[in-house]
Amino acid sequence: MEQPQDDLNVLIQRRYDELDELRKKGIEPFAYNFDTDSDSQKIKDGFKDGEEFNVKIAGRIIAIRRMGKASFTHLQDHVGKIQIYLRKDDIGDMYDAFKLMDIGDIIGVEGYVFRTKTGEISVHVRKLQILAKCLRPLPTPKETLDEQGNKVIHDQFSDIELRYRQRYVDLIVNPQIRDTFIKRSKIISSMRKFLDSSGYLEVETPVLQPLYGGGAARPFLTHHNTLDSQLYLRIADELYLKRLIVGGFNGVYEVSKDFRNEGMDKTHNPEFTMMELYVPYKDYEWMMNFVEQMLFNICMEVFNDAVFEFDGMKINFNPPWKRVSMIEAIQEKTGINIVSASTEELMETAKKFGVDLKKANGRAKLMDEIFSVTVQPDLIQPTFIVDYPLELSPLAKKHRSKEGLVERFEGYVAGREICNAFSELTDPVDQKERFLGQGKLIEAGDEEAHQIDEDFIRALEYGMPPTAGIGIGIDRLTMLFTGQSSIRDVIFFPQMKTEVKGS
Repeated sequence: MEQPQDDLNVLIQRRYDELDELRKKGIEPFAYNFDTDSDSQKIKDGFKDGEEFNVKIAGRIIAIRRMGKASFTHLQDHVGKIQIYLRKDDIGDMYDAFKLMDIGDIIGVEGYVFRTKTGEISVHVRKLQILAKCLRPLPTPKETLDEQGNKVIHDQFSDIELRYRQRYVDLIVNPQIRDTFIKRSKIISSMRKFLDSSGYLEVETPVLQPLYGGGAARPFLTHHNTLDSQLYLRIADELYLKRLIVGGFNGVYEVSKDFRNEGMDKTHNPEFTMMELYVPYKDYEWMMNFVEQMLFNICMEVFNDAVFEFDGMKINFNPPWKRVSMIEAIQEKTGINIVSASTEELMETAKKFGVDLKKANGRAKLMDEIFSVTVQPDLIQPTFIVDYPLELSPLAKKHRSKEGLVERFEGYVAGREICNAFSELTDPVDQKERFLGQGKLIEAGDEEAHQIDEDFIRALEYGMPPTAGIGIGIDRLTMLFTGQSSIRDVIFFPQMKTEVKGS
């Protein structure tokens, strides 16, 4: 099979040549199927000395030791690895074909399980089939010992950007990272189970929206050709889920992909996963208790522990969480009351504590950035920051007893926000006034302010019961539970710059 030489190095060309040789022998290197009946872990768990049993397994070759008419090979499958033993006397011409196979090739074997003289549980192969030829050499790590006897690893696939960009290779050569993603899946599954058992309905709402809302963020913009209309990728599910509460559902939630056209760092990715929940006839105090219990339940069900180590810190998810007023927390750090302070005083405080004033457009942003710099880094143990200034929360109900505040809380762990919740605003007149205020911010150049959603106001005019709502960041929660410091380590395919040159 001829390939452009400038696209292939010598090792890749050799593998293409082997592909041709296999086909000349009448062997198709890309099979249609292979029926397995076991895996590496089941074989090891089920083996008993003196009891011979047959198995059919498949996996990727990760090591080969050839010895003339016999060879030892290690196969890696979805749960681990196991050694296989091949002899020419057992598999005949397929042993010659095996000489055309490499590390990285996927094969299926049938045989019986035995223990080698060195004590390793292995499979003695009776039948061999190649299932997929690997045409690019894997960056397989090699271990050697230096003069002091220390282990040295060579050719490790450790370049962070390359690992994120080629996650498929990362998963092959660093199989231990699969555990993070398996745990992520179990976290979501446990959360769904808890919400379902609480009587709430999982629903789906539009990703493409004529108006964006439900959060303070810059949206991604697209165009629908048939309708000839501008649409946005959703930044949150909130306003559509609330419409369903108006429609009479007894609690709805959605696990969804949301999109925000913002910067990328260790805790932000433009595409991220949220769980949003709205429950009628409840308030934010009830929601705090509910979230504590839900996260504790996830800890125990998935990890059998509520204490985790993250970045050298012991994090304890046992309820109850500490609850602290946002106003009091900032005042303790800065000496000012952000609600009664003038805009000039907020500006001076922001400058004093090193706030990036480019991010602080208007009073609300000043308050938010002052909090982010002075309070948030010290919120290590799970903590609810409660009762926010009205300017910061255009969708939250005014506090029932504290002037100028709203009934809102955010959950923080290890200095990171993981959830945001309100006693939801249900008054359509108040909601419209706040949307109008947000509209003025848009006119002033704030790209993250809320648009005026007339249909949502119309929905509220039909009557929305008192409601508690929350959004929980699945990615950040997974980071905390699995000890990962970057959001990219809990997302299979994080957003990357476009690759300039293929490799």
